[in-house]
Amino acid sequence: MENKQDKGFTLVELLIVIVILGILATVTVFAVRGITARSQTNACQVERRALETAVEAFFVDSGTQTFPTTLGALVPNFIKADPNPAAPAVQTWIYVPLTGAVSANTATGAKCAPAP
Repeated sequence: MENKQDKGFTLVELLIVIVILGILATVTVFAVRGITARSQTNACQVERRALETAVEAFFVDSGTQTFPTTLGALVPNFIKADPNPAAPAVQTWIYVPLTGAVSANTATGAKCAPAP
């Protein structure tokens, strides 16, 4: 009798490894999806706070102590102009000139949590 020693993996072992890799990939995809959603929300909140700060700076620096009539009035001195004028960032915000309040315009797809 010959003593045959095959070296290699069986089909069952390879299938088990493939299933484990699939499970790990699925878990990773769902974890990254949650991080992306949170980062979009955080970025929106930071942008809203920056706009509120620009509105307050305009109020103080205007000399008349009035809020700007539009967010577009802030562009020359208080915020940088949008590098893509075809899709201005101003459209993602709702601005109330009487109070200087800035909030996200969810109708245009802004993913921002409500203001505190």
